[in-house]
Amino acid sequence: MTRALTRTNFHSSQLIRTLADLAVLETTGSAAAFGEKLGLWIGFTDAIALTGVHNTNTVEEAPEAALPMVGAALGDEFAKVRAGLESAIFKSQAPNTGRTRAELTLPKLEGPLDDVKAYAPFRRYHQAHQRDMENNVRSLRAKVRDGVAKASPALKQLTALDAAFDGILAEREGRLLATIPSLLEKRFNHLRKAYLQTLRDTQQTDDNPDLWMKPGAWLARFCAELQAVLLAELDLRLQPAVGLLEAFQHDKKLQPI
Repeated sequence: MTRALTRTNFHSSQLIRTLADLAVLETTGSAAAFGEKLGLWIGFTDAIALTGVHNTNTVEEAPEAALPMVGAALGDEFAKVRAGLESAIFKSQAPNTGRTRAELTLPKLEGPLDDVKAYAPFRRYHQAHQRDMENNVRSLRAKVRDGVAKASPALKQLTALDAAFDGILAEREGRLLATIPSLLEKRFNHLRKAYLQTLRDTQQTDDNPDLWMKPGAWLARFCAELQAVLLAELDLRLQPAVGLLEAFQHDKKLQPI
């Protein structure tokens, strides 16, 4: 693997901290409160399904000879998918980057600076990256789950729990992540209005959008922040796969020699 697995502190993900630093999200509640809210997300039938998975006895023997190859393949696949998604985010900062899809390319500001709809292309851009992450990470998670399940009975049960939680929480998670572009719109408008106010205060006009992307300019600053949020969101989406891979690595350390 070309880069260490990313980790997220419980109840304090990089995505939450990044959004809080941009003053578009308040961080409230404790880990205990988070646990209570998670309990509210899991219905009665979901709890029965989780209990069934937890109580399942798995007795199959793991194919020890194949485990090193499985682990290496999973690590390589994880690194490949993450690198590809990160590359799409980084490359999208420069228009006309060859193979990068047009919808993943950082847009230019459409319409006048004082147009309330000026954020629209950035919303579409963010949503395109979210679709790209969703499709690739979901496929990766399934591959990691299938591979880790072969390692030991305990890990097979863990992957079954992961699949069950995925089915229970995926829809709600999707709805929450879908709100991020709207949260960033607040930040965009804050920077845009502050810049317009500066122009009014200094009795200046600005009809050159290229200057907005100069280092330190308001739009360049927003685009850098948007990139940071996308990278943090990617790390969050990868956490289930990270957890399974770490469990796999830990399980192999405990295997008798």
